Amino acid sequence: MSFSVESRIRVEALGTARLAMTTALALLSPDMGLAADKARSDTDTIVVTGRHDAPAPSSAKLAAKLADVPQSVTVLDKSLLASQGATSLADALHNVPGITLGAAEGGQIGNNINLNGFTARTDIYLDGFRDRGQYYRDTFALQSVEVLMGPSSMLFGRGSTGGAINQESHRPVLKLQEEVTASATSNGLARITAGVNMPVAPSSALRIDSMWQSGAPTTRDEMTVKDYGIAPALKIGIDTPTEITLSALLQHNNDRPGYGLPPLNGAPVTVDRNGVYGYADDRTIQDVTAASGAIKHKFSDAVGLRDQVQFNQVDTDAVETAPNIIGTIGPSGFAALASSATVTPSSTLPFTQLWVRLQSHDRKIHDTSLFNQLEVKAKFKTGGIGHELLIGSEIGRDTYRNQNYYRDGSCNGIALNPMSGNGLYSGYVACEPLLNPPYSSSPSTVPSQLGNLATGRADTLGVYANDTASIGRVKLVGGLRYDRYAATITNSVNAGNASGNTTLVAANQTVAFTSVRVGAIWQPSKAQSYYASYSTSFNPALEQLTSTTGISAPLPPETNKAYEAGAKWELSHDRLSLTAAACQITQYNSRSQNSDGTYTANGTIRVRGVRAGALGKINSKWQIFGGYTHLDATIVDAIAVNTLGRVPVNTPRDSATLWSTFDLTRHWQIGGGAAYMAKRYANNTDLVAVGSYIRTDATIAYRQPKYDIRLNVFNLANVHYFDALIQSDGGRSVPGTGRTALLSIVWLL
Repeated sequence: MSFSVESRIRVEALGTARLAMTTALALLSPDMGLAADKARSDTDTIVVTGRHDAPAPSSAKLAAKLADVPQSVTVLDKSLLASQGATSLADALHNVPGITLGAAEGGQIGNNINLNGFTARTDIYLDGFRDRGQYYRDTFALQSVEVLMGPSSMLFGRGSTGGAINQESHRPVLKLQEEVTASATSNGLARITAGVNMPVAPSSALRIDSMWQSGAPTTRDEMTVKDYGIAPALKIGIDTPTEITLSALLQHNNDRPGYGLPPLNGAPVTVDRNGVYGYADDRTIQDVTAASGAIKHKFSDAVGLRDQVQFNQVDTDAVETAPNIIGTIGPSGFAALASSATVTPSSTLPFTQLWVRLQSHDRKIHDTSLFNQLEVKAKFKTGGIGHELLIGSEIGRDTYRNQNYYRDGSCNGIALNPMSGNGLYSGYVACEPLLNPPYSSSPSTVPSQLGNLATGRADTLGVYANDTASIGRVKLVGGLRYDRYAATITNSVNAGNASGNTTLVAANQTVAFTSVRVGAIWQPSKAQSYYASYSTSFNPALEQLTSTTGISAPLPPETNKAYEAGAKWELSHDRLSLTAAACQITQYNSRSQNSDGTYTANGTIRVRGVRAGALGKINSKWQIFGGYTHLDATIVDAIAVNTLGRVPVNTPRDSATLWSTFDLTRHWQIGGGAAYMAKRYANNTDLVAVGSYIRTDATIAYRQPKYDIRLNVFNLANVHYFDALIQSDGGRSVPGTGRTALLSIVWLL
């Protein structure tokens, strides 16, 4: 699915900065200088107004048209995100029913996503490459976000149980484009983005996107961001047989995220949603460096080759404190409320007598990946059958280094952290009142100390082939991929593999797996497409280069199978697109926790679902984007009997979104939408439930040839809802933002 809006292209005289760039380019290359000077001499303003077709999937692994893909695919384009005021990947994914958010976790930072009931933490991609680093992703350099539903290891390799999420970066084009956006929220967040695209030679162009923001991203007290980034890209040989693209992403985050509210009596504790359990010196500092180079060569209209390499590095320095559990304090110090695998913390005491134990999650993480992808596409016929063949390979290495730290403190003068006996400390810092927690710096008497050092390395080799055969109005899709994934991990603690410690000293595992994808598509007319498909995927135990499986060897990989049948329609002369699908995803060898804290691969999780979507134009002025997903998710088998028959964590039974805009006049646009999320559970025992909610948003825009002014209001009704869930500590829940206004001004220079 994709949302398309009116496009306006403006070309004007270049300013002083552009003249300086022209001079520099002329010194480097006469051709580049002449091309830039020609662009500078064009002083007319050109306004082109018209409708654009829904963009095709950007991934080279998918067919050129969404109708030719036998799976559900949602494309979130830049115009949709701009109309909604969405500035982060998390904001963008709120448009996709069936996706829920996790939040900053003890072992994981950044965007943690559940897709169709399964974690997608390592199923996020940047321009077709796995973007496995733990960081908070922005949209300032993105043209679109694509979500592919269902197991897709044949296309992407390991993972993708519930699907895959691909971020598509801006690419240079042979048009002069300059845009600056300044925005501010009622919470005090200020943000500026700028994008410049200019031809630098007859067939070459340069694009630079940049971003800066500072302030409070939500209404929650003390949550702040201080981020900036730049993304340059140079494309040479545009519209020639050989195209070369060089691009990079440099981003710095200095954020203070929220760790949510602890559970009490089977639900998030009912306190002020804007309160924060933590310290003023908590922070998550991240530096992201991604660089890629790609070459595409077209041998003929029927045969083409693409080779692309990408390096990705994410460094994280985090000092973070989270609410661990609720209890009371007395002469013996802190006493946690009764809880177990079958009972959640509960109490009838007044909140004034309850306290929250705080736990440190401090670490420095160094993630790197270096991958190369080589693909050949060919179109040909055998007899009366047309073929679109894709043959490819992928090779690469991931590395991981995580130095943990801990802060061991006291509560009411009594130490909170007796040594566990196996070289580990719990990292409990202190305790604070449940009501009106103070917000000050971490106690100076509780220093940070070295904890576990976890390292990991994985080598990936994959080869694959996919063919789409056209026989009249029927298309048959078939593909195979062979992957070899070899991983090694180490941990500095628990050298004796002490009983009860779920951290392995060292482990290595090599997994070989062949993924399958088959499908049939019937297209009785250009406007109709009906399909059925079957696909598989696998998840190695060491996929995230960490292991908490216990003292045994790494567990066998989880394996996943999916069946899907659906339809796609193009109505009103391709102005309006409708989709519908039914699917079943089953995960085997699902990891199930034992009573001693170790894990066994004997679980089975099954998700049955239906989904529907609509996008496009009702008429020339009215546009819509919407979707609905129903998920019947069940833990079919598990060693822990208290999870049998339960709903997997963070999986709503129903979810829906709707966004619509209407052009009142040539200059005025109004719009709005709603998002519905059914009840979810914050753990797999279904003992902590987060209620359903409906959030409504609205927008109004005044548009002129040289600028746009837009006002967005989020959470119009100021609904108290929970945006993200964290499974640890019995199930924590992060409140969403209260009512917030965003004013944006876009200048097209």
